[in-house]
Amino acid sequence: MNREDFCLADSSGRAIIILSKGTKLCIDDVMYSSKSSRNLLSFKDIRYNGYYIETNNEGSEEFFYITSIVSSQKLILEKLSIFSFGLYYTTMRTFETNVAIH
Repeated sequence: MNREDFCLADSSGRAIIILSKGTKLCIDDVMYSSKSSRNLLSFKDIRYNGYYIETNNEGSEEFFYITSIVSSQKLILEKLSIFSFGLYYTTMRTFETNVAIH
């Protein structure tokens, strides 16, 4: 087997991700695979963008919050649901942009 047999990424670079309620995340070191139908977002990427993370139970359901502090007030920016197997999920808006640098 060659190294290429294990490499699932088509490309890498910088990405701007907009979550379902409009929260914008800029991530400098991402890998893109056209074969993937899902994406993983790390806690580190969320924190590097100045947001906070926490989990909370509402009744019998658990949620993952992405929060921000504005004027000493905590704002819940995103509320992510959890799959039965333990991963949190949300939707992202996708768009493509190209940048040419000389």
